[in-house]
Amino acid sequence: MNKDNKLVSIFGSIEDPRSHINQLHNLVDILLIGIISVICGAETWKQMVEFAQSKEEFLKRFLELPNGIPSDDTINRVFSSIESSQFETCFLDWVNSISKLSKGQVIAIDGKTLRGAKSHGKKSPVHMVSAWADQNNLVLGQVRVNEKSNEITAIPILLETLFIEGNIITIDAMGTQTNIANKIIENGADYILAVKENQEQLLEDIKDEFRFSKNTETDINIDYGHGRIETRKCSVVSEFKFIDNSNTKWNKLSQVIKIESIREFKNSDKLPEKATRYYISSLKDKAINYQKNIRSHWGVENKLHWTLDVAFSEDASRKRNNNAAQNYSILLKIALNLLKNEKTEKQGIAGKRLKAGWNEAYLLKVLDIKV
Repeated sequence: MNKDNKLVSIFGSIEDPRSHINQLHNLVDILLIGIISVICGAETWKQMVEFAQSKEEFLKRFLELPNGIPSDDTINRVFSSIESSQFETCFLDWVNSISKLSKGQVIAIDGKTLRGAKSHGKKSPVHMVSAWADQNNLVLGQVRVNEKSNEITAIPILLETLFIEGNIITIDAMGTQTNIANKIIENGADYILAVKENQEQLLEDIKDEFRFSKNTETDINIDYGHGRIETRKCSVVSEFKFIDNSNTKWNKLSQVIKIESIREFKNSDKLPEKATRYYISSLKDKAINYQKNIRSHWGVENKLHWTLDVAFSEDASRKRNNNAAQNYSILLKIALNLLKNEKTEKQGIAGKRLKAGWNEAYLLKVLDIKV
């Protein structure tokens, strides 16, 4: 066992949920089989076993495997019974060990329902809130939303686990809450929070600021691509007449932002699409930077959620037992972080997964394991 490898040393600290008489296979071996097989394309417990059996001699170079490859029932039971909060804590420790988070970057926080976890037509009970560091291209952490709660209670818990000092936290309108703004400021970060009808009075005050302000800074960005032209005008107001920022309701609120976008379609009779979005921020920044930072927020959708669904088929996964869906979600994020941060192979996640499955030298490079 290569205990010098960060995957082995950190995830090997998870408490084994099995009784001693049922421990034919090392817990860390099972965890690493899960991680490695997912990197190489496995999507079910049975596929994990089939992959491990085909690579048993290779795996024995850095895993112990005292009784060979565990069965798919064993893998299922282990991932269903591991305490998810421990797994998430180890995931966070591992991310911190492999990366130095760039300061001043956007950390986008957003939720995703694991649709395949629903049963008998019922709403899925599994909804995860994740943090995505856009510049580092990393999932930083995740927490599960309690079934009788929502993202508003989960986001502060996630923020408390992250090292966000010096960074910019972006959240959609669900997370625009005073306690969340407070938590961000307390942890030494800044916020850009979307404002919609769930903060009705704040939204009206922001609209009034832009309606009557005589000192608005603007930036216009035009984006050509994919058969369309998108024009985005960003306006920023720093001196308020209608928003009372003298108290602590919105901690360190400094600026309000309006993004007006027009999307026109080339060679099409489709009418232009117009949208106006509003934000509050603790930053004192320029409109051109808000253009970039607000667009960076959508990396959590495009680079994380979309990739998990398209490249890893997360929404198709029907793992439901106990902690299985939550722990499998962590497995996918470990695999995604490893694949995204392997820089020598210039292709997408799907191609990297195929190459890792075919090429053992490349797989070791992805895992950062030396044998």
